[in-house]
Amino acid sequence: MPSNLRMKRINDRFKEVLAMVLLTKMEDPRLSDVTVTDVKVDRELDYANIYVSAPGGQAREKEVLAGLNHARGFLKYEISGEIDLRLMPKLRFFWDPTPERADRIDTLLAQIRGDIPMEDGSIYPAMADEEDPKDAEAEDAEASEESDE
Repeated sequence: MPSNLRMKRINDRFKEVLAMVLLTKMEDPRLSDVTVTDVKVDRELDYANIYVSAPGGQAREKEVLAGLNHARGFLKYEISGEIDLRLMPKLRFFWDPTPERADRIDTLLAQIRGDIPMEDGSIYPAMADEEDPKDAEAEDAEASEESDE
């Protein structure tokens, strides 16, 4: 079995070669702008789990995965020409939602800072469905003034 350092090198090399092949040698329009986000080859070198994403997000997931599965043999051939392994792992493709989640988090943070207005006009994203906290504070202040009288 390969050491942890060797496994990291194999994973990184797979990612690098796949990215270059997708960028330069693939002519399938379904695979335009596909990004390889991660590769994990198992310790026995039986399977390579390849995580991909593309602009357009979840809407393109089935299209991209179908294109990659269709090109699996060609990709394996190209990888085997670049990486010298006794056995070439079987390629398995998975959709990686991480870039979409990161974009959503960036949007929420920008809304909190006030750079981007909320869709419903509220400035508090966590309380978009509830009443505005400023109104609640004003009501509390009025209630406390009335009780003081």
